[in-house]
Amino acid sequence: DVNESKLDLDIDWPGVFKHAQAVSKTNPFWNELSGSNPFVHDIAASNRNENNKHLSIFKEKPYLFTKISSNRDSLDSSGDELDIDCLLRKTSARRSGRSKSVSDFLDIVDNRRFNPHKAAPQNTTASDVTWLQNDREAYKMAWLSHRQLTRSCLDLEAMSHSPGWAQTQATDIHVVCKLNHKGGSVQLPDSDINIHVPVGHVLPGEFQEVGLKAILNPPVSCNNELSSTVSPLIELTLSNLNTSEAIFLEVKVAAKVKNDPLSQVMSDIVCFFSLNKEGPFKKLENCYIYQDTIQVKLTDLSHVMYAVIAVQASKIQPPATNVWDYVHRTVSVGIYGPKYIHPSFTAVFTVFGHNYIPGKLTICDIKKGGKSMPPVVFQLWGKHTFLLEKPQDLNISLVSCDPDFQVKMEDQSRNIKKEELKTGEMVRQQFLFSMLGCKEMHFFVFLVQIKILKSSQVTEFHVTTPDPAPKLSGIINKPKRLQNRKEIKSAPWLLIPTIKYPKFQDKALSINTYGVALKTVLRQNKIDYLLEYFKGDTIALLGEDKVKAIGQTKIKEWYVGVLRRKIGLVHCKNVKVISKEQAMDTADSELTTKNLVEQIALPFKKLTYIYSVVLSTVSESVYDWRALAEVLGYSHMSLDDFNEAHVDKESERVAHVVKKMKQDCHANKKKRLFLYELIVALLKIDCQGLVARLTQDTIILTSAVKLGKSWRELAEKLARLTKQQIEAYEGPHQGKSGAVALEMMWKPAYDFLYTWAAHYGDGYRDVLQDLQSALDKMKNPVTKQWRELTGALILVNCMEVLRASAFSKMEEE
Repeated sequence: DVNESKLDLDIDWPGVFKHAQAVSKTNPFWNELSGSNPFVHDIAASNRNENNKHLSIFKEKPYLFTKISSNRDSLDSSGDELDIDCLLRKTSARRSGRSKSVSDFLDIVDNRRFNPHKAAPQNTTASDVTWLQNDREAYKMAWLSHRQLTRSCLDLEAMSHSPGWAQTQATDIHVVCKLNHKGGSVQLPDSDINIHVPVGHVLPGEFQEVGLKAILNPPVSCNNELSSTVSPLIELTLSNLNTSEAIFLEVKVAAKVKNDPLSQVMSDIVCFFSLNKEGPFKKLENCYIYQDTIQVKLTDLSHVMYAVIAVQASKIQPPATNVWDYVHRTVSVGIYGPKYIHPSFTAVFTVFGHNYIPGKLTICDIKKGGKSMPPVVFQLWGKHTFLLEKPQDLNISLVSCDPDFQVKMEDQSRNIKKEELKTGEMVRQQFLFSMLGCKEMHFFVFLVQIKILKSSQVTEFHVTTPDPAPKLSGIINKPKRLQNRKEIKSAPWLLIPTIKYPKFQDKALSINTYGVALKTVLRQNKIDYLLEYFKGDTIALLGEDKVKAIGQTKIKEWYVGVLRRKIGLVHCKNVKVISKEQAMDTADSELTTKNLVEQIALPFKKLTYIYSVVLSTVSESVYDWRALAEVLGYSHMSLDDFNEAHVDKESERVAHVVKKMKQDCHANKKKRLFLYELIVALLKIDCQGLVARLTQDTIILTSAVKLGKSWRELAEKLARLTKQQIEAYEGPHQGKSGAVALEMMWKPAYDFLYTWAAHYGDGYRDVLQDLQSALDKMKNPVTKQWRELTGALILVNCMEVLRASAFSKMEEE
C-alpha cells in the first residue's frame, strides 16, 4: 500500500518520459497494451500513429502525483489500519491493501472542496529527484507498486495519459447489521429490499447478525413459460440460529397482476426459496401481497438462504402465450460509465429483469480487440423504467447531443432479442464514446432511445455524463517559496500526527472459552497446524470463530486452540465448548503473548515475498522508526546512524531500519529469517492492519507459485473463468512458442488471484478463507502438503486475543 507520503516527489516529468518512444519500439508487448486496460485503446492507437501528437496529462500539471496534503485528515488514527473509525469512513483512503489511484486523488479533491481549511503546506526534498534520475529501474518499480500492476512490460508514458486506470477496482453491494433481542429492520442500500426482525427473535443478551446481498442474475430454473422472476436473487445470511421468532422479507417488485378475471385466476406473485444458490427452489406459502409489495414470512431458517420473487402462472390459456401476458411488467434500464469521463470511454446500457438498479456495477465481459478484459467497476449515470407488455426485440441507440463527442459508428445501434429478456438475466450492450479533436474536456448530454421492433413504441431519455477529472492545481502544487529554495535546509514538515505505539507486554493470555476433548486424536502422519490431544484434555479456544480447512481427508470446521504451549486447529465436533468458570484444570492450555506472537508468525518462514514491495509497504505504514528499531533489537540506534538521505523523512528512516535487519538476516541465513522476524516485530507494535495486508499479499503470491499451471482449475472454481478469459490472462506472458513456460505460469496465476481478491475490498479474512476452501476442493489439493495458508488463517483469527492481552489502552495525554 502506497500512502500519500510516498508521493512526495518533485519530478521533471518530461525528463522522466523522454525515452518513452524508444520503449514503445523495444517493448514486445507494446501492441498488446490496450489488451490489459480497457481505457487506453485510443491512446495506444495514437502512439502507433506518429502523425498524431497525443497530449500528456503532465503537460499542464507537472506535479500531478506530488503530495496532495501533509495533513492526513485523521483517516488513519494509528499505525494499525484496522482502526474502526477508519474502516467505517467511506473514503478511498480506507482502502486496505490497495494503491492510491488517480480516483483517490480526485476523491481527496472533493473532500477539500468541503474542508478547504484542512489543506496544509507540503514538503519536497531534492533527494527524491536525485534518486529518480539515478535509478530509473527503481522508479519503475515504485510506479508499478503504486499502481499495483504485475506486468512490468507496460509503457509508463501511455499509462500517464489515462486517468481511466482509476476505475479498475471491483465492488459488491451488500449490507450486514447486528441486532439484539429488540429486533429491527435491515435494508439493502438503494433498494426496496428489507428484512424485518421482530422483538424476541433472539434471547435477551444474544445477537443476530443479518447479512443481505442482491445477486443481479436470477436462477435459471425460475424463468420459463410459467414463471418469470421480478426481483434479484436475494442472499440472506444469519449468524445465530437459536431463534424463537420468524423473520420477514419485504420486496417491492417490478410487476403487478392485471385486473382482468383470467389473469387474476391464472397467475400470482410468489416467493421461491432455497438453501442453495443453484436451487432447487420451492414456493413459500406464507406470503402477503399489497399492490406491488410482497411480504414473506421465513420460518425455515439457515445460516445462508436464497429467495427470489417471481410471477407464476398455473397454466397458459389462449390468447395468452406466456406468463408475461398476465401481468403489467416494467423494465428497468441503467446507463453506466466511468467515474470521470476521458477522451475515450465506454458507456454500458443495462437491462434488468427487476427494479433494483445498483449504484455501481462490476462489468466482467468487456472486450477490446476480441479479448476479454479484467473486471471493471462502472458508476450509474442514469436510469429509466418503462412498461413492456411482453418480451419483444428491442433496438437501442445512443446519440451524442454535443458535437465534440461521438459514438463509434458500429456501436451506434444495438439489438436485444426477446429471448434474452425472457431469461430474466441482466442484458448489457457497450457503446464506445470518443472526443473529436483536442478541445478541452467537458461534460455533455446524450440521448438514449429504446425502440420496440415491429411496433411504433419508442422510449427515450437523456443522460448527463459526469465531469472530467477536476484540475488538481489548487491542492497539490507546492508553495513557490519551497520550489525556489531547495538548497536551504529546514526542519521537515510534520507529515502526520505523532503516533505513540503501545508497549508490548509479555504476559499470560486472557482466555474466556475452553473446549474439553471428547475423543483422542493422534496422527500417524503429522499435519502442520493441527493439534493432537487426549480425551478429557482442556483446550484453550482463542475466540469462537471457525476456520474451514481440509483435515486428513475432508474439509471440516475447526476452532483455533492452545494445548501444551502449541497453537493449532481442533475439529469443532471433537470438543465440548465450556466457559472459563466451568474449566477445571487449565494448566496445559496456558500461553504467553510472546509465545503467541512467535507461533502465529510461523507461516512467514515459508512464504514467498517480493522484498521491494514489503520494504515500501512497511516504510510507508510505520510512523515511528524508533518503535520498530526497538522491537527488532536495534534500540541502540540513533539519528547519527542515518546518512544524509535518510535523516529528513520518517519513511526513509523506517526503510533504513528494515534494510539493516535484512542485511543481518542475510549474513546469518541459517538462524534468521527476514519476513518472519519483521512480522513478529510488527505484531509487537500492534500494526495489525499492516500485518493483514502483508499476509494477504504474500499468501496470494505464494499460492500463485505453488499452483503453477493448475491455476486454471482454481480460476474455474473461484470465478467460473472461461477458456478465453484464462487465455487472456496468460497472453501477456507467452513465450516465442506461443505458450507460457512452466516457470512463468505463476505470473498469470498472480494476475488472476490479485484481481479476484480486489472484489473483497477490506475483507482480508474472507479472501484467505475462500482461497483456502477453493484450494482444498481441487482434484489434487496443494493444501495437502502446503499448510501455510492454514497457518495464515490461524494468525488472523488470533489478532483479537493478542490485542486484548498484550496491549493495555494508552492513557490519554
